[in-house]
Amino acid sequence: MGKSFGHGSLVRSRIRGAPDPLIITLFGEAVHGLPKPLALRNPTMPISIRKIGVIGRTYRHLNRYRQILTILFKYGFGDLVERLDIEQYIEVGLQMISKRKPPAQPVEKLNSAERIRMAIEELGPTYVKLGQMLSTRSDMIPPDFMEELYQLQDRVPPRPFHEVKNTVEEEFGQSMASLFEDFSESPIASASIGQVHKAHIRDGEVVAVKVQRPGMKKVIKVDLEILLHLATLAERHIEEMALYRPVKIVEEFARGLEKEVDYTIEAANMERFARQFLDEPAVYVPKVFREISTERILTMEFMEGIKITEVATLEARGMDRKLINIRGAKFFLRQVFEHGFFHGDPHPGNICVLPGNIICLFDFGMVGSVDRHTREDFVDMLESMVLRNELRAAQMLLKLTSWDDEPDIRALERDMADFMGIHLHKPVKDIKIGRMLQNLMELTTRHGLRIQPDTFFMMKAFGTIEGIALQLDPDFDMVTEVTPFIERVKLARISPERLSDSMTRILLDLMQFMRRFPKDLLDITRLIRKQRLTLRLDHQGLESILATHDEVSNKISFSIIIAALIIGSALIVVARIPPLIYGISFIGIIMFFGAAVLGIWLVVVILRKGVRR
Repeated sequence: MGKSFGHGSLVRSRIRGAPDPLIITLFGEAVHGLPKPLALRNPTMPISIRKIGVIGRTYRHLNRYRQILTILFKYGFGDLVERLDIEQYIEVGLQMISKRKPPAQPVEKLNSAERIRMAIEELGPTYVKLGQMLSTRSDMIPPDFMEELYQLQDRVPPRPFHEVKNTVEEEFGQSMASLFEDFSESPIASASIGQVHKAHIRDGEVVAVKVQRPGMKKVIKVDLEILLHLATLAERHIEEMALYRPVKIVEEFARGLEKEVDYTIEAANMERFARQFLDEPAVYVPKVFREISTERILTMEFMEGIKITEVATLEARGMDRKLINIRGAKFFLRQVFEHGFFHGDPHPGNICVLPGNIICLFDFGMVGSVDRHTREDFVDMLESMVLRNELRAAQMLLKLTSWDDEPDIRALERDMADFMGIHLHKPVKDIKIGRMLQNLMELTTRHGLRIQPDTFFMMKAFGTIEGIALQLDPDFDMVTEVTPFIERVKLARISPERLSDSMTRILLDLMQFMRRFPKDLLDITRLIRKQRLTLRLDHQGLESILATHDEVSNKISFSIIIAALIIGSALIVVARIPPLIYGISFIGIIMFFGAAVLGIWLVVVILRKGVRR
């Protein structure tokens, strides 16, 4: 153990002992003789992605493009690449990429999901992260692909120690020996973006140092730009893929990945969690050492606990599984229903148990946030389901989602009624919230509804936490644990403080309106007097009527022209205007023929239009 653990006083020391990070950033204070933060020494620009199209950027991406397309052909996706029509959009050099599928890869017997997973693993860290994100998004990809992508692992061989040492010294501008008493050369964990080493700082405290891999941001930026380009082409040229909105997937993924590669964001998340649970002695969040943390290096308190799913080890150490379960469930439910700020990836590898049955959480790079209104809508939906009110449940589900095409409300209500019948007509102890929410997400996908990313992560985290709890205690009842939190959310709406805040806000808005209204009225009057007030009307739904009107007008015009040609031809023939052929005016014959052609064409158009209708 890096530290012995007691109760609440230890937990509170996480914040009091640390200087205010804002003060450090502004004034560059050296704390305990340690260096200034990176914010004052080596600022870096955030990751941004842009579409490829300029010749300079095409050259910059060409080598990586060659690697990506070669791997896609290797795993049998040549037809898909051909349909993207890439040559039309990349100006230079793509013809150099071989489209021949390399031999000696027996992929023919694998299904599409397996081949995609294997291709992603070979494409590298950016694509592995994308696959991991998609493996949790039932609203974006089909279930069989989710199951396969869920197998993607983020474990990769560690980088050589000299690269780690160079990164640390480059970030702080001084030798590693001046920062740490000792620094383990072998990492205790290694992932695609960074790896973690155990070390001792100058005051002797044991720390875990997460060091980002060299050049990671540059690699990610190039990959994201290529991904955005490929997604744009897929949405444009492949109809079946356009349904999954690949461009939106890439944009959402880029926003999440940008946070993961900036360790200062993870440090802020850890400190926020620590502040929120200062009053909870059963929860511990490792302390962050801001003075030796930057965008590429995160130094935190080293914790050595027992993985929460190692049930045999917990029992051997005399720990109380039921107590751990209750504490862990309440910890998560407080995150969601009280603070609206929760750990977005609470899998067993990120949760350990410390002596005293204390819950400790790691890896705060992925977090979610839901506002008060979203939490209340979520509670209303759950309550509607419990009360078997499918109409209100469908309405609340629509409030939590968005869509491109108007959903069929009747069909949604029917499916919601079936859903409630499957999951809720059973004893309370048999209701599994995680499975219920997973099936609810599948229901939204069938109806073309999209759940907001943070709301999705919240619902997914419910299933993960419940799954861990059932491993610790097969009789665990999540419904019993969540009920008091739902009741508190409902009662909070009518609390005196909430009502007072609402009334105050209404009064302030009314006062602002009363203060601005006379001036706005005078401005309108002035514009009317100067004849400068314009009224703009946007007609909705008139396009089809106008198109039909234009079509009818054109047909009438052609009919008039045809009639005029026939009458004019007849007059010319009767008048025997030369030149004559067998006593008939040649000009009249030509005009009769033109009128006949136009008349036949008009009849065909009318008949075709009638058949299509």
